[in-house]
Amino acid sequence: MFQTIFPERAVMAELMAKMLWEIKAVHFAADKPYKLSSGMMSPVYIDCRKLLSYPRIRSTIMDFAASTLLRDAGFEQFDVIAGGETAGIPFAALLAERLGLPMIYVRKQPKGHGRNAQIEGHMPEGARVLVIEDLTTAGGSMFNFIDAIRAAGGVVEHGIALFYYGIFPEAVARFETGGVALHHIATWRDVLAAARSKALFDDKTLKEVEAFLDAPLAWSGRNGGVSTL
Repeated sequence: MFQTIFPERAVMAELMAKMLWEIKAVHFAADKPYKLSSGMMSPVYIDCRKLLSYPRIRSTIMDFAASTLLRDAGFEQFDVIAGGETAGIPFAALLAERLGLPMIYVRKQPKGHGRNAQIEGHMPEGARVLVIEDLTTAGGSMFNFIDAIRAAGGVVEHGIALFYYGIFPEAVARFETGGVALHHIATWRDVLAAARSKALFDDKTLKEVEAFLDAPLAWSGRNGGVSTL
């Protein structure tokens, strides 16, 4: 069972950023930007699923997630932990174990055969559900899962992303309008700060990344990607 400790938020963010760099889960490539599924061009890329392959780092990140929730949401605020298909599922299992709570998972859409279920596992009517994802950009995928849980009779007032892009005003508005408090551990700003402190890249690359974080859609438009979401 998880032991209650409350590291400072800034310390957790800094350590997670360093862990992501250590396992090469984050990448900067200003000269050859990545094309995201939204059509955006981005000089940064992250794969949080790599965290699962490093047990000590994985365990520490889940301790950070539990600490963040207990401090910011409360100790008895949830009845069920829900993971979103697919990357959120293993992290939901790990967090549910930490907090001693049941777990469910939510498909992106009903499976189309059998019971045609979108939610797998037992969720009582009126259950207070925490949704977890490995990362969120503007919140669209998380709200797909939240809407499904609400439609099935669950109550969702909190979500947690281990990593939050933290650069889209649309995300802030979406969570406020949707009545969901979003919790997170680290952002791209934390990753950039770690890259600077460890001198991982030249100044030109770091400045390009910062320019993207300051105005991501404008940067994307200048580099051949979409300029609106």
